[in-house]
Amino acid sequence: MKTKLAATAAVLGTIVGSTPAFAQSSVTLYGIIDTGLNFASNVQTGRNGAGLKGSNQYSFQDGATGGIRGSRWGLKGVEDLGGGLKAVFVLENGFGIGNGTLAQGGAEFGRQAYVGLQSGYGTVTLGRQYDPVVDTVQLLTSGAIWAGYLGGHADDIDNTLNTHRINNSIKYTSADYAGFHVVGLYSFGGVAGSVGANQVWSLGAAYHTGPIVLGAGYLNARNPNFSFYGTNPSAGTADTSNNLGSVGTATAAQSNPIYAGYASASTTQIASAGGSYVIGNATLGLVYSNVQFRGLGSSTGPNPFGYSGTAKFDNAEANFRYQITPSWLAGVAYVYTHGTGADGRPSATYHQAQTGTDYFLSKRTDVYAIVVYQHASGTDSLGQPAVASITGQTPSANNHQVAVRLGITHRF
Repeated sequence: MKTKLAATAAVLGTIVGSTPAFAQSSVTLYGIIDTGLNFASNVQTGRNGAGLKGSNQYSFQDGATGGIRGSRWGLKGVEDLGGGLKAVFVLENGFGIGNGTLAQGGAEFGRQAYVGLQSGYGTVTLGRQYDPVVDTVQLLTSGAIWAGYLGGHADDIDNTLNTHRINNSIKYTSADYAGFHVVGLYSFGGVAGSVGANQVWSLGAAYHTGPIVLGAGYLNARNPNFSFYGTNPSAGTADTSNNLGSVGTATAAQSNPIYAGYASASTTQIASAGGSYVIGNATLGLVYSNVQFRGLGSSTGPNPFGYSGTAKFDNAEANFRYQITPSWLAGVAYVYTHGTGADGRPSATYHQAQTGTDYFLSKRTDVYAIVVYQHASGTDSLGQPAVASITGQTPSANNHQVAVRLGITHRF
């Protein structure tokens, strides 16, 4: 028996000794749960002969629609391949904590899903990813730090809060060179016989030194009704589908009335830039973006209002936050949005004021409060007197809306 055991051990030792040494790798499970209670002073409930109907609303909402951070869980991993080269991946799922449903229109890994290679020169990844405008400008907005989704620029028109991800994309993020890095992304349209159809490309750059942070980005999406606004599984695929929003019905509310009428655009482009400056415990920030829906009247989406030409939006945000203690911060911000109607039609203007506070009970758990007020004037993309439409909330039936959020976040 001892002889057999010795022989077995020798064989195993030979096998182990002849197995090549594999590089070190790791996989991390992580997540965020963000939930809370919301109040909206007026939300649409439908319409009647007199126009839009509305009422106030109390609701339980996940962070992705009314909080600071959307609930999620994910897996991220890295494998050292040697010679300074690493393989990396991220699979990140968004979900609704109230009912357990999948977020991002039912996508299993709708927040992010990519794999790639990393070296001293930067990282190349392929999959469903954030665009460079989000990478370089988002953290300069109040919405990304303390105001949450409610604090996004009207209906998140410039995607600074990452409502839309980019499918089928290849992305390069450079290494950091003395505080400066660049990001580039290209999404293949995949349409036979047309290289440009449904393609998305985007560039961004960021710089940080001492108390200063600067960022700028540009995105261009062809056939945006499908390539940019229609990237979730629930999106419509027919030319009659409007993935930008809805005109509503007698029993259903409108959605994204600020730009829902521009689904027929042949191209959407977003240019954004911003900066922040730290003075002691205070941080001052400014962000500007220009959004254009070009080539209206193409065949890529419905055009019930007969638009042609280009509709433009200018957004400007000034924000201020103060770190009261290491675990408690507070902020205020003002957001201005002005839309120039297509074909020289009437325009709309949106004024938005917001304040919030976030208190960390521990490194993993915080409680917060947000208050947002928006006032609209002029004529919006649905050809109606402009209604207030705070990001993530059902639009108001009139020109003003207040949203209040009390929430809690836990990280794991």
